Amino acid sequence: MKIVDDFQELPMENPLTFHRYHGLGNDYLVCHHSVAAQLTNQQIQRICDRHYGIGSDGLLVDGDDGDIPTLRIINPDGSEAEKSGNGLRIYARYLFDCGRVAHTPFKVNTLGGQVSCLVEEGAHQVVVDMGEARFNPAALPALVEGTEALALPLMLGGKSWQATLVSMGNPHCVIRVEKLDLEQVRQLGGQVETLPLFPRRTNVQFVEVVDRNNINIGIWERGAGYTLASGSSSCAAASAMYKLGLVDEQVTVHMPGGQLTITLNKDFQVRMRGPVQKVATIQLDNDCFFDMHS
Repeated sequence: MKIVDDFQELPMENPLTFHRYHGLGNDYLVCHHSVAAQLTNQQIQRICDRHYGIGSDGLLVDGDDGDIPTLRIINPDGSEAEKSGNGLRIYARYLFDCGRVAHTPFKVNTLGGQVSCLVEEGAHQVVVDMGEARFNPAALPALVEGTEALALPLMLGGKSWQATLVSMGNPHCVIRVEKLDLEQVRQLGGQVETLPLFPRRTNVQFVEVVDRNNINIGIWERGAGYTLASGSSSCAAASAMYKLGLVDEQVTVHMPGGQLTITLNKDFQVRMRGPVQKVATIQLDNDCFFDMHS
């Protein structure tokens, strides 16, 4: 799949069909790679716009060639993400709905590595083995010396914060707070995302530890902004708190959109379990891309 950067009129050889799902309010549009290949970055931005398009936290592009399904994740700004936990759960449910997988474990390839998925009976709960949480800054990447950054000092809004850097196949900056303030997440998330020490930008989580089995998090996603929920963010936040010795092996992550269950082992292999719902199948009209201001 090649997504071109310049706005241009492309012949739409395939119907612009999208399948809308959400995982805890984190909503995605799933489409075939033949649909995505026809879209420019500007058209993707229009589709994801909640006023001028369908509205979405991104596109999930189904690459169905080969024995193992391949998922590509496009942010609302047209950039590409390596991995998405909610996106993977949604894509797994989509594959189940299409009859391509059953209630048995199966693999999915992403830019952030291969994962194993399982759609449970009833299809509303999906389990994803997200792989290893890595704490080496080079894995994000982050321009930080050393093999770990567990208490990285950051100056934001005239205040000093401490961050833990985690890679789940995509980059995360986890900031522990005594009390979660979602307005603070909105105000500071974009600043953290674009700090020069993150050459590919980063996802951001503000985390309040409630007890050894529960955390509250607020999320700022790279390329998407403030979101109600995020699977990879939940995995990163739980892994960071586990690394710091503040939580046990099983953690319920509470977000504005709902809850996910994260299970870790001593090797920091991370398993995520959470819900998915299908909302609609939508065929977009080409008139969506007409520029009313030209």
